Amino acid sequence: MATRKVIIPKGMENIYDTYHYAPAILVGDTLYMSGQVGRDADLKVVEGTEAQFVQAFENVGKVLAAAGASFDDVVELETWFADSMADLQTFLAVKDRYFVNRFPTWTGFAVRGFSMPGILVEIKCKAILGLRDA
Repeated sequence: MATRKVIIPKGMENIYDTYHYAPAILVGDTLYMSGQVGRDADLKVVEGTEAQFVQAFENVGKVLAAAGASFDDVVELETWFADSMADLQTFLAVKDRYFVNRFPTWTGFAVRGFSMPGILVEIKCKAILGLRDA
């Protein structure tokens, strides 16, 4: 039987305690991650498009590391962009700094807005720990 483990990286405890959701849940070897956005540890939205994309990926990295995973373990990537995908080229350049060895599946959406004003992107991943290439 698989086990369920809540993953809360250092600095993200307030998300679980205040908003009652887990940054990620590890079930067996599969990590289900909540959407990560470009907020700093004080939950302030980072200014600037590229800086916010970088912060969102840094937050993804923190969650992965807390689960004992890395970007190489990500098998599915979903991204939501505020209003349009006008900054897609900037996003792709940032994404390629983090996914350098193994590339996940990827689906992107344009949406009207997010839970906090100023957020430009939300990134959600699914990872499988301990994967080997065929």
